[in-house]
Amino acid sequence: MLHGIDPRVTPRLMDVLMRMGHGDELAVVDANFPAHALAARTTATSPVELPGLDAPQAIALILQLMPLDAFSETCFLRMEMDDGPDASGPVHEQALAAALPHIPQGSQAGSIARQDFYSRARRAFAIVRVSEERPYGCFLLRKGVILKDSRKA
Repeated sequence: MLHGIDPRVTPRLMDVLMRMGHGDELAVVDANFPAHALAARTTATSPVELPGLDAPQAIALILQLMPLDAFSETCFLRMEMDDGPDASGPVHEQALAAALPHIPQGSQAGSIARQDFYSRARRAFAIVRVSEERPYGCFLLRKGVILKDSRKA
């Protein structure tokens, strides 16, 4: 155990977050997502498992530690429902509520078509699989930077 680190942060999750750099993406995916098949193509090569957490809980946990990217137009993306890009479910609303306090000025949340999400997840740094059972409970988080304030010494 470490001071100040939520005990739900697994060693594997901490390792992945520490190795990610600015602009790297993390896919947080639901229980139905083919995480093992697609993670083989990521930098991490296997999924990070967070059993027992739903997508909004995992996003809140991750964003305690990882800054989102202020230099990209969208730093948080949700998988669109096949019904259309504007349709959303409770999982999307809850995940956005968890992410909103962490979305920096200059960036925003958005959505991505399901098939495009699969392609982007293959290129992510890592895939984090959670126990989310609600459909389309998949999200992309783009890592930002922590800027040291030069006035503080």
